[in-house]
Amino acid sequence: MPTCDLCSHDPVTYIRYNGTHLCADHFKKYVQKRVKKEIRRQTDMRSGGTIAVAVSGGKDSMVTLSLIHDVFGDRPDVDIQCITIDEGIVGYRDESIDLVKDFCKSIDVKYNQVSFKDSFDVTMDDVAPLSGDSSPCTYCGVFRRKLMNDAARKMNAKYLVTGLNLDDTAQSIMMNFVRGDVERLARLGPHKKVQPGLIPRIQPLRLIPEKESLLYAIVSGLPYHDGECPYASEALRNQFRATVDDLENRSPGTRFSIVSSYDTLLPMLSVNLPPADLKKCECGEPTLGKQCKACELSSAVKKRIKGL
Repeated sequence: MPTCDLCSHDPVTYIRYNGTHLCADHFKKYVQKRVKKEIRRQTDMRSGGTIAVAVSGGKDSMVTLSLIHDVFGDRPDVDIQCITIDEGIVGYRDESIDLVKDFCKSIDVKYNQVSFKDSFDVTMDDVAPLSGDSSPCTYCGVFRRKLMNDAARKMNAKYLVTGLNLDDTAQSIMMNFVRGDVERLARLGPHKKVQPGLIPRIQPLRLIPEKESLLYAIVSGLPYHDGECPYASEALRNQFRATVDDLENRSPGTRFSIVSSYDTLLPMLSVNLPPADLKKCECGEPTLGKQCKACELSSAVKKRIKGL
């Protein structure tokens, strides 16, 4: 039976991509060191300010909130606030909301909740049967991004933190390459350029594999909601998840290579595809056209509900 490579304790994991066995304590330090490095690289909090953390209650967002609190929680000039979005999925989101509320209370972080129903007058349970050729996740993603940005903007946040992990990031890069959507590739977070009306998104778990995020939550005793969205099976991302996972199993470290290659290309993409001049939708959200995508989709859904 192997022991931890850094001490004599029993290991809790074997890191395939670098060949190390780590016990619970050294594994936590291993994750914390990399996340703190990413936070330093992606942010400048020397002058303080507000950090908004989008928290669904899943393992990744709970780990993210916990680590952001560990880094900035003792600083009086930094205000950490949580944003939770209620998409209106009965039997799924309602279970995680109480969990997030309780955790925020336990670490003294302000909890903010916004909902699809209040903002768009529809829920995901309304939208899903009417999504047509599009996946329900398309609508959900657009609505969520709009509400996260809007909530963060209203609290004058300096950054909007999301729980996207290494798997998510590699999948997003692959999806946009396959689609040939180079402009969207250039806009993937973490964001360094501040666009009027858009709060820069940062991703502290960007280089943390999903399995490590889950293990960190377990060994740290963090509460998290492990339910699966009933509409997730229809997402196009599932195909790319399977492809990237297969590549990773065949060649450990593939996900890191995908993200590293993207980071090498990003400066060139940024030069050739500078940020667009944005207009303002009547709802207040920045947009390329006259109407933002969220308003466009919500209007279309309401027409379908009315049978128009």
